[in-house]
Amino acid sequence: MPEPTVDDDSPAARTQPASAPSAPRWIAPAALVIALVAAATAGWAALRPAPAPEKPAAEAPSAEDKANACSAFQVVTAAVALQTHGDAGTDPAAIQAVAANARLAMAGGGTYLLAKTGAGTPPELADAIRSFAGSLQDIAINALAGVTNDNPAQAARLHDAEATNAKIAALCK
Repeated sequence: MPEPTVDDDSPAARTQPASAPSAPRWIAPAALVIALVAAATAGWAALRPAPAPEKPAAEAPSAEDKANACSAFQVVTAAVALQTHGDAGTDPAAIQAVAANARLAMAGGGTYLLAKTGAGTPPELADAIRSFAGSLQDIAINALAGVTNDNPAQAARLHDAEATNAKIAALCK
């Protein structure tokens, strides 16, 4: 007996095996476009120049900043006076130690003054303090380099520092 044949137009031939529904074909290209846009944005963000920082507005002079600067000036003046007038006697090591402390007081004092002079310090006082701090540091580094106080340039630095010291003392009253 002949075997029955299935007609290609029959419903059995037209049905396909059951499979999971597939995603629409546009999802993969859309994901690729989104990834490329994200990569381009990240590259642009990484390579663009940083924005210029805004310059802070000049602060108005304040009594608090003046008081802080004047207090720092008094501390530095006392430290320099104490360390430069120490009595070392005749021992060479003690003489060197006193000189080293004097230089340290001047170098550290200059840095301390600069750090304690705020943006709200009155301009005339701030300028004088910056000048005095620079003078102290110049005197200290030259002394460390072996320049003596009777050297004309060092003597001029000492004279200028004393004049600026007097000016700051008057401004802090």
